[in-house]
Amino acid sequence: MLRVGEVAGAVQVVEWIMVQSPIGAWAPDGWRTKPARQIPDYKDKALLASVERRLADYPPLVFAGEARRLKSVLANAANGKAFLLQGGDCAESFAEFHPNNIRDTFRVLLQMAVVLTFGGATPVIKVGRMAGQFAKPRSADTEEIGGVSLPSYRGDIINGFDFDPVSREPDPERMIQAFNQSAATLNLLRAFSQGGYADLHKVHSWTLGFVERSPEGERYREMADRLNEALAFMAACGVTAETTPQIRETDFFTSHEALLLPYEQALTRIDSTTGEWYDVSAHMLWIGDRTRQIDGAHVNFLSGVKNPIGLKCGPTSDPDDLIRLIDILNPANEPGRLTLIARMGSDKVADKLPPLIRRVKREGRAVVWSCDPMHGNTIKSSTGYKTRPVDRILTEVRGFFAAHRAEGTYAGGVHFELTGQDVTECTGGAQAITDHALAMRYHTHCDPRLNASQALELAFLVAEELKQVRDDAAGLGIAAAAD
Repeated sequence: MLRVGEVAGAVQVVEWIMVQSPIGAWAPDGWRTKPARQIPDYKDKALLASVERRLADYPPLVFAGEARRLKSVLANAANGKAFLLQGGDCAESFAEFHPNNIRDTFRVLLQMAVVLTFGGATPVIKVGRMAGQFAKPRSADTEEIGGVSLPSYRGDIINGFDFDPVSREPDPERMIQAFNQSAATLNLLRAFSQGGYADLHKVHSWTLGFVERSPEGERYREMADRLNEALAFMAACGVTAETTPQIRETDFFTSHEALLLPYEQALTRIDSTTGEWYDVSAHMLWIGDRTRQIDGAHVNFLSGVKNPIGLKCGPTSDPDDLIRLIDILNPANEPGRLTLIARMGSDKVADKLPPLIRRVKREGRAVVWSCDPMHGNTIKSSTGYKTRPVDRILTEVRGFFAAHRAEGTYAGGVHFELTGQDVTECTGGAQAITDHALAMRYHTHCDPRLNASQALELAFLVAEELKQVRDDAAGLGIAAAAD
């Protein structure tokens, strides 16, 4: 949880102690004995070891108490009493590191959260794909252009985007730069979330210029006007930002895929207050669809840290394997510990998701179900750009809610790749971005992202679904009372 005062030496001082684990117990380096996918082969092993030792001496980026706070509010989502909004960049980059970019992504998430809270009458848990989302899994180890084959770009924490031998060589020193950029990003996010920028009285000022001219901008302004009226009524009743801090500040958490395990291990410590291991690189970590092998390194690593964790579930996920993974990652069946992030694709969600939901429900496993409608809907446009059609994204979100409605379970969250920049990377939506318009502002280093206008369009759709969930629950309550 991002609290402006909770920095080392201020409100909360955490002592991290390194001890040797008992024989047979989980240890942060246990993953090294397991099959490990998507981890680069560093040529300079001595430099890699040196970087890992230096990172192990660095202060934590987040605190264990913050991670526990996130787990407690995610437990509310698991129990149908809150909703998870997780979003941010596909992959953060060193070149685009700028306070304005951080601010713009943060305020898009604020706008989406307000839409969901106001429209769905549901507490929203805000988790950014920020301050650590630097590594990306790849479908192939190498990339070929013009007959030249080089290592694939795996994110700025590993190698460079430029297609040349020097840039594409994995460099351990990049982990240090990623840590420093994450620390600076977290510092700014703390200031934004707790320093007054998130004040609900500023809902109008969060709108980005290019969004203001869009249909979503008009719809948002109408909602913001209604919210201001509600705030004025509350103030007249004595409920103000001074008496109620929740009006002027917000909790904001960070997350990323725990892909580069040498980095994650170096930032894993024992919390002296509980004696438990925490990965202090982020509040929440997740396992991707390409690294969810039951006997694999990534599952082994995240089974031992006490952060809330996520697990991507794709169309190839098997119900039996999913239960085994849940039992490895959340053996105590603790609500809020595990979020299942479904990424099926708009054409598969109706067939592939219900069997997983049904099995998890039957086995009584406590999880948060979240929808990632991005990764299963990536296509190549007629102009050669990798893109994601907004209509397919919308279709998968609707299918996700429909599946949970049919199974009598709670659709507890969404997971988007988005940016506050005015990009043209996803086609369609109310802006009607065409294949030929993609070239105008296609800036991503990896996968296509929603821009702020498209993200708001998604938020309004999700708010309508949440309202339907609320109305259905109210209808059931009335029927039960009548019986």
